[in-house]
Amino acid sequence: MEKQKHLELPKIKLSVALATFNEGLSIKECLESIKNLAQEIVVVDGSSTDNTVEIARSFGAKAIITTNKPIFHINKQQAIDECQGDWVLLLDADEVVPSDLAEEIKTVIQDGVSGTVAYWLKRRKMFLGKWMKKGGQYPDPVVRLFKKGRAFLPCQSVHEQMKVDGEIGWLKNDLIHLPTCSFTSYLTKDNRYSTLTALEMKNEKLKINFFSFCKYFFWEPNKIFFSIYLRHKGFLDGFPGFIFALYSGLHITNAYIKYWEMEKTLSEHIEEDWV
Repeated sequence: MEKQKHLELPKIKLSVALATFNEGLSIKECLESIKNLAQEIVVVDGSSTDNTVEIARSFGAKAIITTNKPIFHINKQQAIDECQGDWVLLLDADEVVPSDLAEEIKTVIQDGVSGTVAYWLKRRKMFLGKWMKKGGQYPDPVVRLFKKGRAFLPCQSVHEQMKVDGEIGWLKNDLIHLPTCSFTSYLTKDNRYSTLTALEMKNEKLKINFFSFCKYFFWEPNKIFFSIYLRHKGFLDGFPGFIFALYSGLHITNAYIKYWEMEKTLSEHIEEDWV
C-alpha cells in the first residue's frame, strides 16, 4: 500500500493583528478593508460587552477573549504572538487600509527589500469631521508592518512605539485613522488615556506639592497647547485644530487631578474608567 501523502497547509504570508474593546461601531469597516489582503486575522478582545467579537468572527477572525488591560498594548502583543504569518500587520479597530496601501503591502511582502524587516506607515487622521494636516498630526508615523519575530511592543506606556530588530523602511500610501466618530467619543477615549497617565504618575511616585501643581496645571498644558497650535501650525486646521490643541494640553491636567484623587482620597475605583 502506498503511504498516504500528508496535505500541506497553505502558507500564511500575512496576518493582521488587532486588540479590541467595544469596537462594534468601527471594526467592521476596518476588517472590510483587509479581508482580501490577509490570510489570517487574529483579534484579542478585552471582554467587550457589545458585538465586537461577533463581527470579527463573521470575517473569519480567530477571536481570543481576555481581560481589558489598562496597558492596552499587552493585548496587542498577545495578538501579535498568536499570528502565524511570515509578516504581521498590526491595526487598531478604528483604522482602515485603503486599496492603494493594500496593493503596496502586497508588493512589499512579495518582493521585499533586502535587510528591511519592518515599515513605517503614515496615518491620516480625522478629528471633528476634518482631516488633520498640521499640529503634528500628519504624517503621524507608526511601525505597523513587520516580519514575525522582528518587532514587539514593550507594553509599558500607551504612547510607546514598536521595538524593531533590524532595518525599518517606509510605505508611501497613507493608513486612514478614524479615532473618534464624535466629540463625545473623543472625550471617552481621552478619559481612559488620562487614567493611564495618572497611573504612570503613581508608579513614578510623583510628589504632590506646589511645584508639581504649577507644572501640571500651568506649565505643561500651555507648553503642549502652544507647541501644537503655534509651533506645529495647528491653527491652519481651523476650529478642530484649536480644540485638538486645547484638549491635548488639558490631558496632563486631568491626569494630575486623577493622581491627586488616588493619593489623597484612597479611591480604589479609578481603573473602572476602563469598564
